[in-house]
Amino acid sequence: MRKQVSGYNGRMEFFLTNPDVERLAPVDTRLLDLRAQPYPDGKRLQITLELTPFQQKPYLELTLTDSSGEVVATTTVVEPVSWWLDLTLHIRKHVATTGGVYKLAVMLSFPDLGEIDHRDLTVEIPSPTV
Repeated sequence: MRKQVSGYNGRMEFFLTNPDVERLAPVDTRLLDLRAQPYPDGKRLQITLELTPFQQKPYLELTLTDSSGEVVATTTVVEPVSWWLDLTLHIRKHVATTGGVYKLAVMLSFPDLGEIDHRDLTVEIPSPTV
């Protein structure tokens, strides 16, 4: 099903998802899947997120910390349009030449409700190849 959109991308068309899919209320929205794959350069992570279908668009906070707990990357996704997301997270601090083990934390929230769900993932980033 196609819908014409007005505004910023007024002439752009997009495909709507299946209207028969049950979309959950904000209090029931959850993170279903979280995966992270480091790029060979050791400076970026490919992040894949899957959420439950939602009625209201959530906020997502992603934070990557090193073994000492120092934040090396962070990003916020405000009101994603889909419940499947593929992101590239850029690491601010250069990963040591030996690589390391990092923790990726993802928090799903709504402005009026606060945190609804949280997921942590341990990611091993190999030594950078250049």
